Order: sequence, then structure tokens, then C-alpha cells
Amino acid sequence: MTRVFNFCAGPAALPEPVLERAAAEMLDWHGTGMSFMEMSHRSPEVVGVAEAAEAALRRLLGISEDFAVLFAQGGASTQFAAVPLNLAAGGGHFDYANTGQWSRKAMAEGQRYGEVREVVQSAGAPVAVPAQAQWQPSDGAAFLHYTPNETIDGVEFSWVPEAEVPLVADMSSTILSRPLDVDAFDVIYAGAQKNIGPAGLTLLIVRRDLYGRSVDHCPTMLNWQRIDEAGSMLNTPPTYAIYLAGLVFDWLEEQGGLAAMEKRNRRKAETLYGFIDGSDFYANPVAIEWRSLMNIPFTLATADLDKRFLGEAEKAGLMNLKGHRSVGGMRASIYNATGQEAVDALVQFMQEFERRHG
Repeated sequence: MTRVFNFCAGPAALPEPVLERAAAEMLDWHGTGMSFMEMSHRSPEVVGVAEAAEAALRRLLGISEDFAVLFAQGGASTQFAAVPLNLAAGGGHFDYANTGQWSRKAMAEGQRYGEVREVVQSAGAPVAVPAQAQWQPSDGAAFLHYTPNETIDGVEFSWVPEAEVPLVADMSSTILSRPLDVDAFDVIYAGAQKNIGPAGLTLLIVRRDLYGRSVDHCPTMLNWQRIDEAGSMLNTPPTYAIYLAGLVFDWLEEQGGLAAMEKRNRRKAETLYGFIDGSDFYANPVAIEWRSLMNIPFTLATADLDKRFLGEAEKAGLMNLKGHRSVGGMRASIYNATGQEAVDALVQFMQEFERRHG
């Protein structure tokens, strides 16, 4: 078997030790004679795995008991609706920072439940986000929502916005890539399929004192308080995805935790950005201070070469480098499980491609 280098934005690469352990336990989990995915979610074994996964996540991020950790379904996109449904009982409108395509998707869904107000918009060439002093928050907002890392656009915040209302963050493509001050937020949500585990699981970290703000018509399955009260088991949860997420959390602790992961991730990003910036053939569209550590878009000297680049990259074992259909170009997503050797191989390929086609 030959493993390729996977730069997919999600579902993304998983750590090989996690995959190997899951494979070894596939048919007979811990002597039960069953696969973990065959076991009742009410069984002591499955409940114990979920509790251990939550405990490991709390250690990694330093999450206090002021916050609930919820394992949900429906992807981060479902939380675009769940956020206003859980926070808008007192009325008011919703403030959003518009910094990329996932922000805009969240705003579009929010408009179904109330008035959305844009407090800031990224702009420019290269793309940047105005300083918070230039934002225009509105009085009476139910919450402020922002996306710390825009997966498609490659735009990332290096700071946490200040807010006088509950601060909500879609951290799908940045959570667990570095240490995080959870106390600076009120709600964090993230699709699992980037740094947490396989697709099918959605992670939420919710400040419990926000309970009671949900609208009367909030569906039970989207109500954070109800999910918390049921131990994330209002219905059958994605048990195997929770199991795999727990293995990823264990792997992260074995690597030295999130501080160690940040060092690795910064080195990977610096390697790729450094090469792009030193080339006249490749370019990145984002201002340096707003560049993502996780998702690195880049263009070639001419779009006519895109198809050839992707074809040759795949033959070299460099997969999923095509940029999002809405923006074109290329994108290398370098999440935790994508190692330095993958980035080095990509840079070597890009050098050779430029030599032949530049």
C-alpha cells in the first residue's frame, strides 16, 4: 500500500497512528467481539468512550465546567441556523463579520431567523480585514458571529474580536491547530472533518449561562441545552466518529499538545508561503498578516496551466490541490495530520513545475 499526500480541505487527512489503531480494533473492539460502530450508544462502553473523548478535549483546550462540550450532527452548516435559534429569544438582530464565503453562508442562513447586520467586510488586493476600531457593531444585537479561519479564502484572524454581546465563532478549520483561550468566547462550533476526526460529527463548546435564550420554536435536536441535558444523546449520536475523534485527541496529547502542534503548523505554513513569495510564477491573494496557517490558496502564472498542474501533482502523489470551485486556482490545506514531509514534497514539485513551465 502506498499512502499519498492529502491536501484536502475536508474530509481531510487523519493521523496514520489513529487509522492504524482503528483498523486493528475494527472487528473486535477491546475483546467485545463487536466493532465499536455496532455497539449500542447506551452501552457503558460507548458512553465511556464519549466521556473519555470529552475529558481529553477539555484537557487539550483547558475547557472549564462553565462550558458544555457537545457532540452533535449536521455539520457546522446546521449551526448557522442553530446559533440564532438558541440566542435570539430576547429579540434583536444579529451582527456578523463578513470575511469570506463561510461567513456569508452563515449570514444567509441567519437571515431566515431575523435581521442580519454586517459589522465589517474583508476587501482589497491582497485581501485583508479592517482593524476592529473600524467595525460598526450595532446596539441590541443578540450576538456577534465571526469565522476565525475562512477555509475557502485562506483568511485567518490572529486576534479575538472584543464584543459586548455573546461572541460566536465557527472554528471548523482552525480548532486544535494551536492553543486557544476558550474563555474569550461564548460559543464555538466546528465540523470535525478537518482537525478533529471524520465527517459526520460536529463539536460545540457552549457557555452554559447562555441557556434560556432559545426561541420557543427552536427544534429540540438543535437546542444546545437539551443536547447537554441528554449527554449528547438526544438520539443515536455518530458513535464511530466520536470514537475516532477520541483517538485523535489522544494522539494530540501524545504529540505534546496544542503548543507543539502550533510549532509544527507554523513551520509548514512558513515553508509553503516562503516558497510562494519567493517565486514570480506563484502568488497568494491574502495580505501577509491575514494568511491562514491551515488553508493556503495560490495561483499559477496563468490559469491555462491549472489542469496540467493538477494532473502532474496527482501523478506525483499530491492529492486534492484544486481550489474551491468558487475561486479557482489551487489550495493546499495543511491540517495537523498533514506533516512537514508533505509540504516539502509539494514545494519540490512546485519548483520543478515552475522550471518546466515558467
